[in-house]
Parts: sequence; C-alpha cells; structure tokens
Amino acid sequence: MSPTKVSPLQRGFRAAMAAIVTAALSVPAAAHHGWDWAEPTNSELTGTIVSARLGNPHGQLTVDVGGEKWVVEVGQPWRNERAGLKDAMLAKGVKLSVSGHRHADPAKKVFKAERVFIDGKRYDLYPDRD
Repeated sequence: MSPTKVSPLQRGFRAAMAAIVTAALSVPAAAHHGWDWAEPTNSELTGTIVSARLGNPHGQLTVDVGGEKWVVEVGQPWRNERAGLKDAMLAKGVKLSVSGHRHADPAKKVFKAERVFIDGKRYDLYPDRD
C-alpha cells in the first residue's frame, strides 16, 4: 500500500479542530479550579452540616452558621482521605469548624476549607499551607 497524501487544506483543518477541542476541554478546568475568587485573609467558620455532596471535583458541605447557610468546599476524595476524613464524618448533623478562605464577595456565602476540625481533632486538607 502506498501512503495516503494529506492536502494542505486537510492538515490545516485538522490542526484547527485540534486547537478548538483542546481549548474547549481546558476552559471548564481553568474556570473551576483555583483560588482567585477567595479573599487572601485566613478566616474560620463554625457550624453544623445541613447536607453534604462529596466527590469530584471536590466535596461541598452546606453548613448552618448562626442561621446562615454557607457552602464549604472541602477536598477531593483523595485529599480528604489523605487528611484522615471519612465521608461518614462529613454527614448531616455533624458540628465542625473550618479554617480557610471566604469568598471575596461578602454577599456570597462560600468558603474554601484548608483545615477541618471535628470533635477537637484537626484534619489538614492542605498541609503545605500555613
């Protein structure tokens, strides 16, 4: 068999399609991850878990903090496990404190947890952060 020749037009089309697919796949990841939305100052919240959605890309707890509902982002499953947190520990009714960063917009009740405290025990989701 002889090799199939690819025209310059076909090569250009393939390159353009590859660039479009690459860009489309990278946008959700870049838009979702990161800490750009969080204020730089470390804060703490204490409350009771109302509901939990654990899994990828990260877990989210709805926490009642003095009558206000906050969304607290915890780690990915592997990060929680590495810290010693089990899913059953992040269940409805559990009282906890979290240390991390509030959303930069005070109207948004969103918090990125770096550490979780349950029953006096500390769980470091990001042990490399002070």
